[in-house]
Amino acid sequence: QVQLVESGGGLVQAGGSLRLSCAASGRTFSSHIMGWFRQGPGKEREFVGAISWSGESTYYVDSVKGRFTISRDNAKNTVYLQMNSLKSEDTAVYSCAADDRLRILSRNPARYAYWGQGTQVTVSS
Repeated sequence: QVQLVESGGGLVQAGGSLRLSCAASGRTFSSHIMGWFRQGPGKEREFVGAISWSGESTYYVDSVKGRFTISRDNAKNTVYLQMNSLKSEDTAVYSCAADDRLRILSRNPARYAYWGQGTQVTVSS
């Protein structure tokens, strides 16, 4: 079992920045591929990005490329989502996810076994 807890959400003006954190406990964190997903009001859950075990490989949805950066610190069992140049359409509940069976970065939420409870990000225009 892996337990995930997100933090860092809040209210920010358009053009601003936020950094989300996802702290993991339980089984070996460094063996898990980590993903970030979001679900906006009235929308389906959407893949944001993912990061490999080592942190050397990342993968993003087109709408956040160049604005969002995923990183991880395996010594701290934490993955981060740095969000810059935020837009109103980025408003959503952001959740991190983990899986130790994945061998490639995946945008499919069904491939991730463990999920955090989510943190709200609201971008005002």
